[in-house]
Amino acid sequence: MPRPTATPEIETTHRDKLTPLYHVVLLDDDDHTYEYVIEMLGKIFLLPTEVAFRLAVEVDTTGRTIVMTCEREQAEFGRDQIHAYGADPRMERSQGSMSAIVEPASH
Repeated sequence: MPRPTATPEIETTHRDKLTPLYHVVLLDDDDHTYEYVIEMLGKIFLLPTEVAFRLAVEVDTTGRTIVMTCEREQAEFGRDQIHAYGADPRMERSQGSMSAIVEPASH
C-alpha cells in the first residue's frame, strides 16, 4: 500500500497556541511594613520568606514588583486577594490593603 506523499497543512501559528500571560504587580506605599508585605505574599502566593523579602525590598526601592505571572483570570484573582488582605495592624496610619495591578506580561 503506497504511503501518502503529502500531509494536510494546519495553519496555526506559534502565537495561536499560547495563552497570553499577565503580571500581578504590587505597588509601593508608605502605609505597610516589610513584615506585612512578607506575610501577605507568603499567605496569598505561598512564597518562601526569602523570596517575599526580596520582593518587599524591590517594591520599596523601585515602587513596584511583579509577584506572579500567569493567565489573566488567575492574575485578576491574585490582585483581588492583595486588595482584600486588609490594613497593616503594625502601623496605625494603615487604613487598608496595598494596591496591585494586572498588566500584560509583554508590557
